[in-house]
Amino acid sequence: MELILKSNNQESLAKIITLAKKLNVVIEKKDADLQDTTKDALRNRILNFKAKKASSFGDAGRWEKDQREDRYLPLI
Repeated sequence: MELILKSNNQESLAKIITLAKKLNVVIEKKDADLQDTTKDALRNRILNFKAKKASSFGDAGRWEKDQREDRYLPLI
């Protein structure tokens, strides 16, 4: 099993590493700028999104036109 922890708090990381050593867990430390990498990855994921199938909502333009059409309003 693989567990990835990301944190900018060095004290918390030190505690986690100490605990992992006591439990004989293999630790691989990778230094990376988490803020920029995460934001860029999320941005690219959103921009590159492609739906796998047609929308289940149907034609949005037609729905809006139907909702906005004139209706009979009884005069009181």
